[in-house]
Amino acid sequence: MRYCRKLKIIILAEVLLILLLAAVTDGRKQAEQVSSTALLEEEGETDGDFIRWVDFQASCDALTLAYGIDVESYGTDYHIDWISLLAYGAAKSGGEFGKQGMKAMEAAAERVKSGESIWEEETAGLESYPYYEEAYDAALGGMVGEFLLQEKDENGEVVWRRKYGLKAFSPIAKGFPYSDFDDFGSSRSYGYKRPHLGHDMMGQIGTPVIAVESGYVEVLGWNQYGGWRIGIRSFDGRRYYYYAHLRQDFPYAEGLEEGDAVTAGDVIGYMGHTGYSTTENVNNIKTVHLHWGLELIFDESQKESDNEIWIDCYQISRFLYKNQCETRKVEGTKEWERVYGMEDPAVERYLEEKNN
Repeated sequence: MRYCRKLKIIILAEVLLILLLAAVTDGRKQAEQVSSTALLEEEGETDGDFIRWVDFQASCDALTLAYGIDVESYGTDYHIDWISLLAYGAAKSGGEFGKQGMKAMEAAAERVKSGESIWEEETAGLESYPYYEEAYDAALGGMVGEFLLQEKDENGEVVWRRKYGLKAFSPIAKGFPYSDFDDFGSSRSYGYKRPHLGHDMMGQIGTPVIAVESGYVEVLGWNQYGGWRIGIRSFDGRRYYYYAHLRQDFPYAEGLEEGDAVTAGDVIGYMGHTGYSTTENVNNIKTVHLHWGLELIFDESQKESDNEIWIDCYQISRFLYKNQCETRKVEGTKEWERVYGMEDPAVERYLEEKNN
């Protein structure tokens, strides 16, 4: 009798173990499927599919490598844009950009350059490549392209020259000191416990804050968390740049209003430490700094919801350090302005559409 009971218990345990293993295996398959598509479908939220989560891990080194190959190959028969190359590296390394991902990017670019293959052949069969291409295009789509820029010629005269390359800028003006570290996701407690969904750059009160990318001013004013802040939307609608804790009494560039178009490199405001108060114009932040954040928007339902996608922009900040905007003081005022003008075709198109 005891033997039969033990046998029943053993059989029952084995059945439970088989069911558990089946559940785990099924769960892993489902997780892999979600990971490969990165589309977390939520019933009833939308009629269409769109990306709901992005883990942006492109390092400064990876951004620099891809950008260099893009610029070097521009105008050739084998031009490889940096977003496609970054998406390829991510697809080959599971979103990581260590030595494996970097070497894969270099090798693929060299094969295309030498004529051994074409880009479509390199990406064929990479199941996650379309996802990474769409995600990285949303994050970086307006940062590289053609533009006109003022610069000094060999005689010291300022002239306009047509360029192709990096047309995004560091959010801190050239020559102004700051310190930073990767603080994305660290805890915040004012109002309620929440993660830090941006990047802090500590500096001096009044440091000119620069528009990273061209776009239009979507939000301007006071927010109890961000103090005086500016929200700028990219012209393609997929990026929302958030600049917060701007200077008390004089937070914005003179005349800046909601709906205005701004060009990358424009002075849009000044560093301060306002915020953490329902009362406007209050310095309740201990450390003077600029908080800037980058939200990706694949569908307007994400813009202000529980499904917002904010990415870690520390590595982007490091990359953009190579392109700081030179500014000068406007005599007799508190204002600063850019030294060299820039004409971005994206701004011209926006203004034409707006006026028509």
